[in-house]
Amino acid sequence: MHKVKNKDVFKVSWTYDKAPESTDHIQIKKQYDLYIDGKFTKPIKGKYFDTINPSDNKKITSVAEASDKDVDKAVKAARKAFKSWSALTGKERGKYIFRIARLIQERAREFAVIESLDGGKPIRESRDIDIPLAANHFFYYAGWADKLTYAFPNRNPKPLGVVGQIIPWNFPLLMASWKIAPALATGNTVVLKPAETTPLTALKLAEIIHESGIPKGVVNIITGAGETGAAIVNHPDIDKIAFTGSTGVGKYILNATAGTHKKLTLELGGKGANIIFEDAAIDQAVEGIVNAIFFNQGHVCCAGSRLFVQESVADLVIKKLKDRMKRLIIGDPLDKNTDIGAINSKKQLQTIEKYIKIGINEGSEIYQPKCKLPKHGNWCAPTLFLNVSQSHRIVQEEIFGPVLTVQTFRTIDEVIEKANNTPYGLSAGVWTDKGSKIFHLTQKLDAGIVWANTFNKFDPTSPFGGYKESGFGREGGLHGLKPYVKFE
Repeated sequence: MHKVKNKDVFKVSWTYDKAPESTDHIQIKKQYDLYIDGKFTKPIKGKYFDTINPSDNKKITSVAEASDKDVDKAVKAARKAFKSWSALTGKERGKYIFRIARLIQERAREFAVIESLDGGKPIRESRDIDIPLAANHFFYYAGWADKLTYAFPNRNPKPLGVVGQIIPWNFPLLMASWKIAPALATGNTVVLKPAETTPLTALKLAEIIHESGIPKGVVNIITGAGETGAAIVNHPDIDKIAFTGSTGVGKYILNATAGTHKKLTLELGGKGANIIFEDAAIDQAVEGIVNAIFFNQGHVCCAGSRLFVQESVADLVIKKLKDRMKRLIIGDPLDKNTDIGAINSKKQLQTIEKYIKIGINEGSEIYQPKCKLPKHGNWCAPTLFLNVSQSHRIVQEEIFGPVLTVQTFRTIDEVIEKANNTPYGLSAGVWTDKGSKIFHLTQKLDAGIVWANTFNKFDPTSPFGGYKESGFGREGGLHGLKPYVKFE
């Protein structure tokens, strides 16, 4: 840490020495194949694609691209394994799931570094949030495996069969854990596809699953882009689809599965409202605003991307928020000081930049702190838009980046109406010292999850999901078991 003196005005500020996380301990293969039927196998068509480090746009490794024939092979392996896996006692299934959790913990440092390399998120977030939560989901559902009759008393729960799971690029390992753990606990077998821009931790998870000794075919992890995902969705021998991703793709999946026997859960986009009342602890609320929108570069479906501040404290909150934004450190995701890492892909950066231009053209007032962005890679400064209205596109449409819109309100009824005036219904936050106000808003806000005096807090025991165009079904908690069972 260095102390710097300004010659004109005697002012002291602080800068941090670089603190990069080592990459010496990680193991990344030159090429990754598909994990099908308990072994890594080459894709039938022999196609591979590159996975790129978003902080410098350099190739990390090559990954197999699964065709529809590879998907069929994985589904057949899962179907064959289902009979014996579902016949195991819950206690025996739980042992395998528990073992996977312990193996994730043992290799947590390697997982964290690879997650930041492949996805661009700060190492502090990968290390302290993504990886521990992923392990905890496996631990949690390992405990439920032999207690399903208590989870659903007098209903005789049975597994569905083969589950197709498609996950996004913003929380790769965590989303894989959300999906795989409850499916295994309830006796299902799995075919999972990670996002094409962040496949590496899912493939590392395949190595761990193999090491756990779980019977072959129970978990199959295949990589590819949209065509691979479509082949999973449309395969006739899959009993359930679980998808997390964009609302547009979710609508396609809903149409594709309509009229079939397949069960479906969708966790889609969001445009979360973060509401600050005049009686809130303002400094705490400002930290909550920063965490709500700049965590993981804003690549969070439940991000608090719409800020509503009560008019009487709006000037103070915005001043403190701008001061806080000036101190955010943007740069190398592997540096432990970094607050905001790289945007996940060039394509996503272009989308964010498009919306920033839209906001300017709509007449909004933009604020970005002066910051030095790295020359190579995908980077976006934290962005604030003031003087926006409900009709602005940047208020209504999901940007999925570090971009926050700010509106003011006077009354509770006004802010409820504004907060609910969106096609989405995934998350919201309320900041106040009045418990009655919190309980009132939780009943009135159209959101699957409402945080009180905090934001972006997750726990495997707590259900997560949305309403309206944010999808349906729940993941996490006891509720997360229900989408994977049928009752006889």
